[in-house]
Amino acid sequence: MADNPPIGQLTIIPYEDRYRQAFARLNRKWLEEFGLLEDADRKHLDTPRESIIAPGGQLFLAVENGMVVGTCAAVNRGESTVEMAKLVTAPVARRRGIGRLLARTVIDFAAGVGAKKVVLVSSTKLKSALGLYTSMGFDHRPLPAGLEYASADVYMELVLSSDHVDPVKK
Repeated sequence: MADNPPIGQLTIIPYEDRYRQAFARLNRKWLEEFGLLEDADRKHLDTPRESIIAPGGQLFLAVENGMVVGTCAAVNRGESTVEMAKLVTAPVARRRGIGRLLARTVIDFAAGVGAKKVVLVSSTKLKSALGLYTSMGFDHRPLPAGLEYASADVYMELVLSSDHVDPVKK
């Protein structure tokens, strides 16, 4: 298997409506690949401006040479919590640190809006993603009641503080 090419003209940008279809297509593809696509996903994929951004969140896109190669959302879950969601990289862009860069962008966004913690729900089917989250300091916690995703069997938290240090940047 050939290594993926190094990052070229990559930028992380806030969501723009012109990339709505690329955001939806990229996320839908991997969710379907793992059998994880649910109605809760569809609302974010079909109307990200309304379901993610309008309530105080943000959606970040990794764009390389004009093409969306990754996404990650910061979903507002109250005055002190941001949920990291919709983290995906295109197959051609994997293993290049783009997922970590997107996740770091969401963590920085959360800290910037005064959140005390970043949470996420995931699936044990997504072993690479779970490894990334653990390496970034997220801790496993019991699944809370009332999750909107039936397929979620993992819940993780990253507590933010003024002295929080990304373990990768130590």
